Amino acid sequence: MKVFKKASVVLILFLLSFVISAEESPKTEDSGESCCGGADRKENIQTQEEEDDDVVVEEEPDVPVAPPRTPYKASEEDTVEKKQRENRKIISTFKELNDPDGKRFNSMQLIPQGTFTMGTDEMITRDGEGPARQVTLDEFYMDTYEVSNLEFAHFVKETGYVTEAEKFTTSFVLENLISKEELAKITQAVASSPWWLPVVGADWLHPAGPDTTIKGLLNHPVLHASWNDAVKFCEWAGKRLPTEAEWEKAARGGLQNRLFPWGNKEYPKGQHMVNIWQGKFPETNTAEDGFAATCPVDAFPPNKYGLYNTVGNVWEWVSDWYTVQHDPNPAKNPKGPPTGQVKVKKGGSYMCHKDFCYRYRSAARSENSADSSSSNLGFRCAANKLPEYLKKATTQEHSEL
Repeated sequence: MKVFKKASVVLILFLLSFVISAEESPKTEDSGESCCGGADRKENIQTQEEEDDDVVVEEEPDVPVAPPRTPYKASEEDTVEKKQRENRKIISTFKELNDPDGKRFNSMQLIPQGTFTMGTDEMITRDGEGPARQVTLDEFYMDTYEVSNLEFAHFVKETGYVTEAEKFTTSFVLENLISKEELAKITQAVASSPWWLPVVGADWLHPAGPDTTIKGLLNHPVLHASWNDAVKFCEWAGKRLPTEAEWEKAARGGLQNRLFPWGNKEYPKGQHMVNIWQGKFPETNTAEDGFAATCPVDAFPPNKYGLYNTVGNVWEWVSDWYTVQHDPNPAKNPKGPPTGQVKVKKGGSYMCHKDFCYRYRSAARSENSADSSSSNLGFRCAANKLPEYLKKATTQEHSEL
């Protein structure tokens, strides 16, 4: 009996110490299911690794690993209808939307048919950039610019669309951009990427949290747009998301086997060509290129196809499902795998640095779940034919849409 009592006391003390230890541990992400590609994303990568025994997909530190987000419920106060009313009230204050002579950012450029070298044989990352392969594409059109806040505002004004970040009520924001007031409210962090913080109320209209606005930033790329949001916008605009092959050909601007859309030198003649991170990530961005976060969608010189910011600034969704296995044989109009678990994104973002996320290259790629959103994720559209409303506006970049 004495032995039993002693064992019971030891067990109780052990359990008590475990509870105390758990309470004292810092809060991190929940390891359960995630609505924005968090735990699900890790599981997807493990599944891919299990299917491809000789391939290890590199975990990219620029991608937030998300804790679960709580979606709207019809019975709750914060309904989609309420969000629509709030958005319309905010959008009504944007004078640019009603300016008939204001600049629009919905123009497109013709990308000629032809063959190009997609990918690279250089093992810069383990994201499946290789092998270098010959791809032939029919001609298509590509957005001149990343989809801007202005264009997305036109879309929301006309349709009442509510983004997934708004429905989930939370999206990820780079810590450096969040106000002290909002930082004080945050009790969770991402263990593998502590610079990413889940901010309640962060969305396309409030890019760094509920106390921020896109006023003065309508010519910047829309943020916190999921793949699903991007598809809906493109459908409304009479366009579609580009395939990865289309995106890469367009981004290269007709150059073959070059690191960047302008060539191989990152700073030709000392000139900044792209919006990326300068300084030590994530502590200090010296903003030597002129921008600490996003830049206007028409900043920096365009490539030879007339496209702006195809690398850097924000990641851009494409239509393909993600895989690291590619057929090395020549292909025509490839569309990627028929199914998958995560979607491809291209181009890198303002958070990229050569020593941290060397993915602001034409061949670079990464992935996220289709409902993921963050403060460095956007998109641009493509089309087989130029939409009718743009045929009258190709020179003045303005239309009634």
